[in-house]
Amino acid sequence: MRNILRGYRGKLLMLAVVGCLYYFVPLIRVNVNQAFFILSNVDVGMARDYILGFGIWAPIVSFLLMVFQSVAAPLPAFIITFANAGLFGWVYGAILSWSSAMAGAALCFFIARYLGRATVERFTSYRALNSIDNFFKHYGKYAVLIARLLPFISFDVVSYAAGLTSMGFWPFFIATGIGQLPATIVYSYIGGMLTGGVRTMVFGLLILFALSTLLVLFKDIWKNKQKKEGNEFVEEV
Repeated sequence: MRNILRGYRGKLLMLAVVGCLYYFVPLIRVNVNQAFFILSNVDVGMARDYILGFGIWAPIVSFLLMVFQSVAAPLPAFIITFANAGLFGWVYGAILSWSSAMAGAALCFFIARYLGRATVERFTSYRALNSIDNFFKHYGKYAVLIARLLPFISFDVVSYAAGLTSMGFWPFFIATGIGQLPATIVYSYIGGMLTGGVRTMVFGLLILFALSTLLVLFKDIWKNKQKKEGNEFVEEV
């Protein structure tokens, strides 16, 4: 009972500290509100100008912005990825976007792991979380990797949901890193050139890429399942 109370008090203290920083430190409050406004408007130019305005601190601000959007699901991450490509070049932009997305995923995982489902639902929604829960039940240990390969599945909600399962951090982190890399490279490489119909075309290509990868993955899963069932049959005989 004492351990339960201690854990509950720790969660309340953590939430209280975060709340106090936001409400009583004007600099933090202003920048958080501004970041939320920029990302919610889905405007690459605005995001680029915002990051560039910090001068030599721009890479750090971009990193923190990506982590912020991870926590504040479901704000779009690709806006930051496009902005990074335009500001730092596609190679360095991809490295910055991928590493900051990984940091954001880890933070979401540990928020869920230590603060629990009730807190996660405040950052996301009951409906979104329930949908990903079903995805995890269906695909099991492959769920994180598959979800990362599909651009239309929320990156952040998957990170939160994984933290609520019994999955270990390192399997989650590795699957996230592998699954997130292809989309990050593609977004970074052509991010600065995307406008109108081109953006739609590229998004379609990403979906096709993800689906083709899934076909290979499902083929391997099916082979492993058939092999396992064959071995069980031989043992019974």
